[in-house]
Amino acid sequence: MRGQQGFTLIEMMVTLTLLATLTTAALPMVQRHQQQRHEEQLRESLREIRTALDRYAQASSDGRIAKEADASNYPRSLQILTEGVMDKTSPTKKKLYFLRAVPRDPFCRCEGKSNAETWQLRASNQAPDDFSGGEDVYDIRSGSNMTGLNGVPYAQW
Repeated sequence: MRGQQGFTLIEMMVTLTLLATLTTAALPMVQRHQQQRHEEQLRESLREIRTALDRYAQASSDGRIAKEADASNYPRSLQILTEGVMDKTSPTKKKLYFLRAVPRDPFCRCEGKSNAETWQLRASNQAPDDFSGGEDVYDIRSGSNMTGLNGVPYAQW
């Protein structure tokens, strides 16, 4: 008689146990890598938006953007950075653009909100820790209550 070929039940159980152990060991590494990727996206988004806000304020200080006498040099919303504003110094009335698109907060768990709505905003006349919004957009931060790998909450980045 020829012997049957194939795996025994014990061999299958040992193989499945090894696969489950490897998967359990690899899962935290995958989650950490994903968090690191989101943190890098957060850093880049904050830098990009804050730079655009500063460029807008500089253009306003230079007299290139029309504003009311009592208004600050900062935009009234994040959307203005992408929609563009009329350049007062341009003879052809060109628009100044400061962002191609408003990036999304990578840690926002808020489906249905626009990218601009995922950020917490601080006006130029508000206290440094008051991100309840206001007349203009002076600074932004993440609305996440999670803590980063460096031990600092994302809302303080």
